[in-house]
Amino acid sequence: MAYVNGNLALQPKRKPEQKEVIRETKKVVIKRKSLPVQEKLLYLFTVIICVVVAGIIISRFAHIYDMNLHIKQLNSEQQTLNIEMAELKRQVEMLNDPERIRKLAETQGMVSNMDNGITVKKDSVNPSIAMHE
Repeated sequence: MAYVNGNLALQPKRKPEQKEVIRETKKVVIKRKSLPVQEKLLYLFTVIICVVVAGIIISRFAHIYDMNLHIKQLNSEQQTLNIEMAELKRQVEMLNDPERIRKLAETQGMVSNMDNGITVKKDSVNPSIAMHE
């Protein structure tokens, strides 16, 4: 095989440079006519109406969301009040227990007389009658 890279005798012949041929072409540009003012206004009002309707729908959904949130708050408040009411009813039943009232009266110095009513101890010597029929 021949020595190619360093031997100038074996270098390929260059082709004569070809001149670039520039062709001029004409392109026909068709200008579109702009839309008439009436049609532009029609499109504008259509877009405005769509935006207004979308705004109304979104505001309704926001109002419904607020109402649902308020309903949830009221339901939780009602449950809290029901629990508190049940606790208070239990306390009322406990406080209305006749045995508890009798023990409380005895601790405050009252003595029960079934015949004469309730008497109050004074100095433990002479009991006075609170109620007498």
